[in-house]
Amino acid sequence: MSGGMSVPAPPTVAVTVDHVDLTYPKNPAVLTDVHLTVPAGEHLAVIGRSGCGKSTLLHLIGGLLTPTAGDISVLGDAEAADRLSHCALMPQGDSLLPWFTVRDNVAVPLRNRGVARRVARERATAMLERCGLGAWATSRPSELSGGMRQRAALARALLADKPVLLADEPLGALDAITRGEIQDWLSELLTGTGATLVMVTHDVDEALLLADRVVLLADGAVAGDWPGWFSRRVGRPRSDVLADPDFAAARAEILRCLGNVKGATA
Repeated sequence: MSGGMSVPAPPTVAVTVDHVDLTYPKNPAVLTDVHLTVPAGEHLAVIGRSGCGKSTLLHLIGGLLTPTAGDISVLGDAEAADRLSHCALMPQGDSLLPWFTVRDNVAVPLRNRGVARRVARERATAMLERCGLGAWATSRPSELSGGMRQRAALARALLADKPVLLADEPLGALDAITRGEIQDWLSELLTGTGATLVMVTHDVDEALLLADRVVLLADGAVAGDWPGWFSRRVGRPRSDVLADPDFAAARAEILRCLGNVKGATA
C-alpha cells in the first residue's frame, strides 16, 4: 500500500428513493411506497398524468420537501440541505427575472455563491454562447421568444454546475414545433456531459427522446419502467427516430399503460 492518501471513488448511484411515502393531513396520499435508483450519469424521465405526484417527487429529491416515510439520498447524502446542494432545479416555466438582462439571469447561481460579478458574467456569457444565445446576452427576457427563454433557463441551471439536474416539465409551455427543436438541442447539449438528469413530463415522445430510462408514476406509485432512447438517438435525426418501429412500439406500450390509469386526467 502506498503512503499517499487514497481518493474515494465517485458514487455510482446519484439518487436513491427508498420506499417513500408523502401524505398531507386530511388529504389522500400523494406518493405511496415509491422506490427509485438512478445511477450516476443516467437520464431518467418520470411520466404520468397531471396530479400523479411527479413534481412532488422532484421536490423530495431536491430536499425541498420531507417524506412522511422512507429515505432519500443524493450522491450518498440524506440530509435535505445536502441533497439541495447537489441539485440544480429547473422549475415549470423559465422563471427569468424581467429586470435582469439574460446574462445576469444566467449568472444568478454563481452570484448566489459569492462569485464576483465580473467572473460570473464572463462564465454566463460563455454558457450563453454554448446555448446559441450569445448575441442576446444583454437583452431583457421580454425580448426573447419562448424557446430562447427556455434555453436561457437551462443555461442558468447548467451554470449552477451541480451533478444532478432536476427538470420539471422544462418544455411544457412551448408550442409543438418549438418544443421539437428544443428537444433536439437539449439532447445534443447533454450528450457526453456526465450529468445525471431527472425530468418529469406528461409527453411520452419527449420522455423517450431525452431519457435513457422512462418510469411511469400512477396513483402515487411506480407503475412501469421502460428503456429510453437517449443513448440510441445520438447522431440520428429526430424524424428517423420517430419513424423507428421499436420507438413506435415503446410509445404505444406506454400510452396503453397511461390509458389504463384511473384518476386525474392528463
